Amino acid sequence: MAMSLPFLTRPPNKVFSFAALCPHPFKIRPLDPPPLKFPASTLKFLETHYSSSLNLTTHFNNNNKKDDYSESTLKPDKFYASLIDDSIHRTHLNQIHARLLVTGLQYGSFLITKLVNKASNIGEVSCARKLFDKFPEPDVFLWNAIVRCYSRHGFFGHAIEMYARMQVACVSPDGFSFPCVLKACSVLPALEMGKRVHGQIFRHGFESDVFVQNGLVALYAKCGEIVRANVVFGRLVDRTIVSWTSIISGYAQNGQPIEALWVFSEMRKTNVRPDWIALVSVLRAYTDVEDLEHGKSIHGCVIKMGLECESDLLISLTSLYAKCGQVMVARLFFNQVESPSLIFWNAMISGYVKNGYAEEGIKLFHLMTSKNIRPDSITVTSSIAACAQIGSLELARWMDEYVSMREYAAERLFSLDPYNTGHYVQLSNLYASARLWDCVAKVRVLMREKGLTKHLGYSVIEINGKLQAFQAGDKTHPRSKEIFEEVEDLERRLKEAGFVPQTESVLHDLNYEETEETLCNHSERLAIAYGLISTPPGTTLRITKNLRACDNCHAAIKLISKLLSREIVIRDASRFHHFKDGACSCGDYW
Repeated sequence: MAMSLPFLTRPPNKVFSFAALCPHPFKIRPLDPPPLKFPASTLKFLETHYSSSLNLTTHFNNNNKKDDYSESTLKPDKFYASLIDDSIHRTHLNQIHARLLVTGLQYGSFLITKLVNKASNIGEVSCARKLFDKFPEPDVFLWNAIVRCYSRHGFFGHAIEMYARMQVACVSPDGFSFPCVLKACSVLPALEMGKRVHGQIFRHGFESDVFVQNGLVALYAKCGEIVRANVVFGRLVDRTIVSWTSIISGYAQNGQPIEALWVFSEMRKTNVRPDWIALVSVLRAYTDVEDLEHGKSIHGCVIKMGLECESDLLISLTSLYAKCGQVMVARLFFNQVESPSLIFWNAMISGYVKNGYAEEGIKLFHLMTSKNIRPDSITVTSSIAACAQIGSLELARWMDEYVSMREYAAERLFSLDPYNTGHYVQLSNLYASARLWDCVAKVRVLMREKGLTKHLGYSVIEINGKLQAFQAGDKTHPRSKEIFEEVEDLERRLKEAGFVPQTESVLHDLNYEETEETLCNHSERLAIAYGLISTPPGTTLRITKNLRACDNCHAAIKLISKLLSREIVIRDASRFHHFKDGACSCGDYW
């Protein structure tokens, strides 16, 4: 009498409680597949392989060639594993699983894990989950397979859920468990859960595993914890390209381009060859600091590595050249892509608007909408700015609704984070773009009442490969005496040409310069003076200012460009200004 084996009976469903591991519940999408059916006509795949196996077995037995063939080639595990590897459709997996049920092999962890991995490889996530759920006692390999499946296909909440259930089931994770769950935590993002996983990494002794540590660097970087990411990175002994790319991307994405570029230079010293992901982050950093010359060197690296057709790199190159005033070059990259993504469209439209080509920006916007690509808030903001530049009547219909919407959003931000200076600056910039100067003044008063400090204005100019920064009235530069003599000479020539300073602009702009300083000593004026005494006549001056240029400086620089026959390009917080022959590309709107 055959005895029933207890381990072949599936235990009743357990109620998993993983609140301690996953305190914030994730919304889980139901993934239950429809009932499986096995029509006779679909069994050809399995029968073909199975018949071949039987024929081969008979051939071996008849010829008794044990010396020529390994006994392991006839084992069921080997046969079904090979069958799984050849599968290309869910129907194949269903047939194989049905055969395992018939032969009593459905509780072999090795084969079920291969089935789950294969289901993941062909995109059948629900099939992978059903296979997993039918197995009574999953080992760490099977748990890893289902966590990796969810993480790979973007079901990050499910990935974290299954990892938490693995802990409840008292299955110890291994070095392949952590990278997948860390990826899920970083994308969601789920920082607190990621910190718990970090603790488990130490408890299980994987603090030296380079793949696990790379996952931690990426987790903290993507969650905005760049200091923690740097600590983990600093402890790495064997730094791979993934390690370097993670920390470089982290700095670039968290608004620290200088640090990103410094890390990149350190990476180059170790002779680690950058990949396209690293180059995207480096280009982003050079775009943020508007360093066109060094950005061009990375462009050369892209060409040497044969990565010119990589879409993310094309987007980064478009943003670099557009933000650095080379909008026509940026359009060349844009034209190389047959079906640009929304990010690509936004980069190009914004580039046109910020460089004073409003009509081209609007044309591109209409072209985008004609291709049924839905704009987002970035697209709308750029389009409104373009309409304002050319005096389009559409602006009148949009501005009230736009400002009201942004005001509501700002109020919500204030209630959530009332002491974040950035929120107030954004609202001030909004009012300034709408020429609502009374509202600008109210925001300033509100900031003073809350004791919030204002950002100091500064301008940066690159001369002979070196960046020189200036603040209003700055006398710390080694050549400050020559600089201020040049400022005085410029002021004299401006007055002789009939220029009248616009002193009221101090009260109505958003440059946050110290009001006690004279208008001619604003940071961009000092940068221009330094550029004039440091370069040959006719050299184009390129300056970056962190705040909005005031009306007085804008008017003065237009005249300076005419008097000295110089082209002056200034990138302020609002847009690019191309000053040439007494005019500016912005059309006096910024």
